[in-house]
Amino acid sequence: MEEIRLQKILAGSGYGSRRDCEKLIEAGRVKVNGKVAELGQKADPTKDRIQVDKDVVHVTAVPDIYIAFYKPRRVLSDIKKIDDRKVVTDYVSLDTHLFIVGRLDYDSEGLILLTNNGDVANKLTHPRYEHEKEYHVMANREPDQEQMKIWRRGVVIEGGYRTLPAEVDFLPGSNRNWLRIVMKEGKKRQIREIGLALGLPIKRIIRQRIATIHLGCLKPGEWRYLSQKEINDLKKSLSR
Repeated sequence: MEEIRLQKILAGSGYGSRRDCEKLIEAGRVKVNGKVAELGQKADPTKDRIQVDKDVVHVTAVPDIYIAFYKPRRVLSDIKKIDDRKVVTDYVSLDTHLFIVGRLDYDSEGLILLTNNGDVANKLTHPRYEHEKEYHVMANREPDQEQMKIWRRGVVIEGGYRTLPAEVDFLPGSNRNWLRIVMKEGKKRQIREIGLALGLPIKRIIRQRIATIHLGCLKPGEWRYLSQKEINDLKKSLSR
């Protein structure tokens, strides 16, 4: 079994939330193989002796979960409800904590990933890794060549931020107001902000891919577990 962060092991063994378990580690109450543990330390629960105070932690292995979900429009990319709007757990309800990878705004739709593997979630979401995300985007009209060129090389949006270069092309087989966009970043409402900056309001956004994982044949509200091949391909892409 691969090494796992101690706070995840402890949380999975009933010692509270991950933040509660971090506090146990910071207080010096956790030992691994007889030595006081440090925050951020990892361990293999099948080999290492883990203790909280004088209690030995008995770990029940929880398999990693990887789910592809088609978030419909007008659904929040959240686990917990904050009002009467629908959230992810109205569609995917499992008895385990899941991280959301690739949040989409309320009016956007398409692929998001759900996993209980915090390290994978972090590598997919942290900006420094620059994993590709692919979208099919409908503008309110056909963009001209100058707008396409500006979008490809980067656009200054609200707050003075210049976006990274992106692949921007017309979507084959569709009306000329449909675009295929591949980006290596994902700031909040970025595609909509770019559209406004270019005088090209965006009517619809459908995410098709995150890194190596594709939306495939899923329909709004549907979800599926990733295949072992998809998981292997994803982990290979994260190790590069």
